[in-house]
Amino acid sequence: MADSIKERPFAVGTLAGGNPPVGGTRFLVRMARLGRLDSVLTPDHLISVFPKSIWDTDFTPQAKVVRSPDEQLDFAPLLGHLAAGAGRVQIGVGATDPHRRHPVLLAQTFLTLAQMTKVPPILGIGSGERENLEPYGFAWNRPVDRFEEALQVLRAALTAPESLDFAGKYYRIDRAVMDLTAPPDRMPQIWIGAHGPRMLELTGRYADGWYPWETVSPQEYQRRLGVVHAAARAAGRDPDAIVPAQMIQMLTARIPSGIRRLLRAPAVRYLGLMAPNAVWARCGAKHPFGEDFRGLIDLMPHRLTKAEVYEAIAEVTDEVLHEWLTIGTPREILAHLRELSDAGLRHAIIFPAAALVSNADVAFGYGVVLWLAAQMRRQAE
Repeated sequence: MADSIKERPFAVGTLAGGNPPVGGTRFLVRMARLGRLDSVLTPDHLISVFPKSIWDTDFTPQAKVVRSPDEQLDFAPLLGHLAAGAGRVQIGVGATDPHRRHPVLLAQTFLTLAQMTKVPPILGIGSGERENLEPYGFAWNRPVDRFEEALQVLRAALTAPESLDFAGKYYRIDRAVMDLTAPPDRMPQIWIGAHGPRMLELTGRYADGWYPWETVSPQEYQRRLGVVHAAARAAGRDPDAIVPAQMIQMLTARIPSGIRRLLRAPAVRYLGLMAPNAVWARCGAKHPFGEDFRGLIDLMPHRLTKAEVYEAIAEVTDEVLHEWLTIGTPREILAHLRELSDAGLRHAIIFPAAALVSNADVAFGYGVVLWLAAQMRRQAE
């Protein structure tokens, strides 16, 4: 049997941007390789999570180099381009959906990518977000039902020794050929972005990794991981073969006054709008987009005017940001990471949110990511 996840070193990766120029992402992969990070994931969006209406240098210095936030690169050719320079850094998408990209085509894309990489690529996948689907006419009714069928097709396409047959409500495949295979030890890993009970159950049944992006306490992370493990055991799978990951939105500075400075930045306060109303309610507040707002899943940023965005930002409280982001000095972030590790986390994908504020904060944030990776390696030795 393969070695247990618990016996493997703690892994740290980061998240790349989805905008041109490509050189920025290429540089990030090079940094990850030299800094001994374990992974770099790219997003898969047709439009940005940031409204174009507010995209200027008053909002973020990234507006100097990124012409439009909605200028989004396609992850598939981007990852193919990055593969040659990635070495043993895992590259992948975090995350796509099976509504815009048929699961058979996703299988082909990642089996192709596995020919170019030295380690298994990561196929992060979820049930979809409104902004990438509704404006473009993609069917999104009963998304989790569709997602479950897609996982069955995807798993079959990655592993089927002969032709594919599938008869479901949303997918029908009749004696289809998929002879492309992954090289030994490079089978693509399916990581599911799951938060609710049913998605957690599907993770245990079908996934190689669990990749939530909502910030939760170590206790809640452990509870949800228990749901994944229980579903894996019920399906006859080894729970320890599933990588427990987490996307961590980190806001850090050397000293508390630096953190207070970052919390005042409009781009940072905007991140609070991506939290669902349930998070706001825990802080005694009501989300400006309504009590039924589910966060990033429901966000339609391209339909917001500049005035609407700034009115909403004005309602974001520090309590919401502390609930939604991982905030602290580097040593405080490290302590939190160790608590999550004790709760079962084994692969942290850390995005330094202060990269939205200034070039100096970009450099410091990625420096902290490298430092955290080194500290977690040292702990395992």
